[in-house]
Amino acid sequence: MSLGEGLVRRIVVSVLAIACLVGTAACEPKSAAPDPVAQAQASDLPLPADSAQPSAEPSPSQVPPPPSPSPKPTTSPKPATCQQGEHQQAVEQALAKLGGYGKVTVDGKQSQADCDAIKKFQKRFDLRPVDGKAGPMTRNVAERLVASKASACGAGSGLTACVDLTHQTVWLMSGGKIVYGPTVTRTGMNGYATDTGSFAIHDRQLKNWSEEWDVWLPYWQRVVGGSGFHQTTTWIHNGAIGSHGCINLLPVDAVKFWNTLKNGTAVKIFGRRPGT
Repeated sequence: MSLGEGLVRRIVVSVLAIACLVGTAACEPKSAAPDPVAQAQASDLPLPADSAQPSAEPSPSQVPPPPSPSPKPTTSPKPATCQQGEHQQAVEQALAKLGGYGKVTVDGKQSQADCDAIKKFQKRFDLRPVDGKAGPMTRNVAERLVASKASACGAGSGLTACVDLTHQTVWLMSGGKIVYGPTVTRTGMNGYATDTGSFAIHDRQLKNWSEEWDVWLPYWQRVVGGSGFHQTTTWIHNGAIGSHGCINLLPVDAVKFWNTLKNGTAVKIFGRRPGT
């Protein structure tokens, strides 16, 4: 190698060395940028906020809302099939005390349950029409039955038929308790008032002919004089006519009294029929 070639070679080597010193990065191989997630995992540090791993679960904004429950169908109570009477609440109160005619709500408002109970009551006591309407006669009968008190009869422990002239009701007692009734009756009208006092049943006939009044008297049971229990021959709620001293009974009650009372059974008649 000549002196000139060696000089040139040294110059080139020097230039390269200087270039490496000035730009070190250009002389070293490029490396990948550091992964913040890997560094955090390696050092047990929390992940950077902007480097969270994507979640497999959808975000709340992506989740569809749960379906709303279907509203339960509401059923409105069926309207009553009876008209509301002018004495609705008074009849409800009386039937609630008497019991035995179905559920009634004492609120003065007609319901189907009230309607059914009033109809049952009207049918039992031959109140016409049987329409479930709380009219004056239905109220009158219901309140008369409520007002009838066992203590007013003064019965002993034996079987006794009680006749309440004041409330125009009758019932049967035994052992000091009411065993049947009270139920309705119609006694002697003005001028033919039924006698009061303590009596006993006698002269029983399934059907007695009244020569005085020219009429058959079914389920006849004499009490005093020409008066006794028997099935009514007219509508018992026609108070304008009354009886001629007898104790009129509805057919169902006349049969019950006939099957229960015997000759010698005690009868207590007390009070006073209105208008006599």
